[in-house]
Amino acid sequence: MHVLDDPDGLSPRARAFLRRVAVREPTPPRLLTDFRTVRDRSGRLVAAPVELIVRREGFADRYGGLRYDLRRSVRVGDERHVVLRRWHFDLLDGIHPERTGWSFGWYGERVSSPVRYLVHTDGRFGVRAGGPFLEVCPSVPHLIEGHALLDELADWVPVRPGAPEPWAATAIGGPELARLVDGLSPVPEASGPADRWWCSEERAVRVFRLWTDARPRPIGVMAWSRDGRR
Repeated sequence: MHVLDDPDGLSPRARAFLRRVAVREPTPPRLLTDFRTVRDRSGRLVAAPVELIVRREGFADRYGGLRYDLRRSVRVGDERHVVLRRWHFDLLDGIHPERTGWSFGWYGERVSSPVRYLVHTDGRFGVRAGGPFLEVCPSVPHLIEGHALLDELADWVPVRPGAPEPWAATAIGGPELARLVDGLSPVPEASGPADRWWCSEERAVRVFRLWTDARPRPIGVMAWSRDGRR
């Protein structure tokens, strides 16, 4: 069932976010994954495997046609801006064999970007920046939970300078990171190994692996406070 009809598994915050901003639009005609042939890691054309059919068609059923505008509070120089970006949850044609399993493309954020948006057959949301699959979130619901948090913080003040994009954010060292998250509570529904959130009533911090093929992937941070103080 579509997420707008049955938001089971999402937090009250994410449900409220979708009720307020999300719409469902018709999806363009496409060939069902059941009838696709794909190239495996050796380059051979093979029938789409069952795990790919189940995950890709499940994504289409659950999220197809979903649209929303996501607000983000960012700092550029000394100025605060609220950036508005449109997200589309429609499938693209791309299907890729990974070291284990498969990934498939979808539109994602409607912005000029150096990455492609993917879902892995194990459920993870990730991107490709020209190389291998890069995990971003453990699942699409985790992604939506993070978006709900970003939207909730749109009226807060960023307390670190840095680019507003996760492939070009300002990196951070261990001591400063520890200071930023001190006293904050983790937000598990929006967090995973590559993208973690901490919040309180007055401050919020997002720590994530940059969307880049660099090894190891650098750590980036976004932080906000309700009143603009660190």
